[in-house]
Amino acid sequence: MLYKRLRPGARATTALLAGFFGVLAGTEAVIYTKQVGPSGDDYTGLLSIPAGLALIGIGAVTLWRSRRTGDRLWWRYLRRLILVGATLCALLAVIFPVAIAYIVTHAARAKVPAVDLGASHEDVEFKTSDGLRLKGWYIPSQNGAAVISFPGRTSSQKRAKLLARHGYGVLLFDRRGEGESEGDPNTFGWQGERDIHAAVAFLHSRPDVDPDRIGGIGLSVGGEMMIEAAAESSALKAIVSEGASSRSVRDELANGSGWQELVGNSVATGATALFTNNLPPRSLKSLVPEISGAVFFIYGERGQPAEQGANNSFYAAARGPKEIWEVPGSKHIGGTEAQPLEYDRRVTAFFDRELRPRS
Repeated sequence: MLYKRLRPGARATTALLAGFFGVLAGTEAVIYTKQVGPSGDDYTGLLSIPAGLALIGIGAVTLWRSRRTGDRLWWRYLRRLILVGATLCALLAVIFPVAIAYIVTHAARAKVPAVDLGASHEDVEFKTSDGLRLKGWYIPSQNGAAVISFPGRTSSQKRAKLLARHGYGVLLFDRRGEGESEGDPNTFGWQGERDIHAAVAFLHSRPDVDPDRIGGIGLSVGGEMMIEAAAESSALKAIVSEGASSRSVRDELANGSGWQELVGNSVATGATALFTNNLPPRSLKSLVPEISGAVFFIYGERGQPAEQGANNSFYAAARGPKEIWEVPGSKHIGGTEAQPLEYDRRVTAFFDRELRPRS
């Protein structure tokens, strides 16, 4: 066998890498088994975990048995210290970003959360331009305007309830690869703008909605997808983007991130492109100037490290009607918890103004 012909260090590295990917492949099965129970290839995925751990054990034993003991003591321990340091660097710079990229492109929420909208709703479904069926809930409009609350049907429910109280129609739905919707997941949001375009087309078909009075509110990666969708289509007349910052190394470069972020995100971006067979989307900063409608950027005072700088650069780049608000005391996408009354006032005032009937 070729494996036996390798030097001990190469054999150990091969076993460790194979074991890592075996365990990583099993994480998808663990996530879905915990949510909805095992089915299909979840069984082989679960079996890959002990197999992967066994390979990691073989790699560790091979390294231990092949260690040098005949050289000088000081050099022996210095060499081992260097190897440990190099291994830790590899873990931080390569292994962890690859693991993150795998998980976000292979696993997502499988259950539909309990409904808590504070208003009657309809179960709806619609198709994307690439043929995926998406499912969600729709609260009929009382004032002729409608807003897409995105992504998913979990944290977006609070915003939906807020808008429904003011008479807006609200559409919430599982994005591709999530809940009851078809497709492969990508938590980074690549290709997610297609889902928003399909949602807009659905709202255009509703008799209770004026097609010139459609907006969107996106949280975190949902805000990033909302920016791209609004840049690609004038159908979204007003969007709120809360907590947007970055979804690939292109954004890290545009945001002027440090070398540590660039290294990790370069690996994660490359791995995501490999796992999904898609190129990373354009940077958000380059998309913002192409938005023709109104945009309201929101970020938390205690949000993610990149939020403040990214949102201020988005605001500076926007060419249409625009607003920006740093929510005092708010964590990432925590505006409704930190400042509930002010959040309600600002967001509804924005949509009331931008989605008002055109004379």
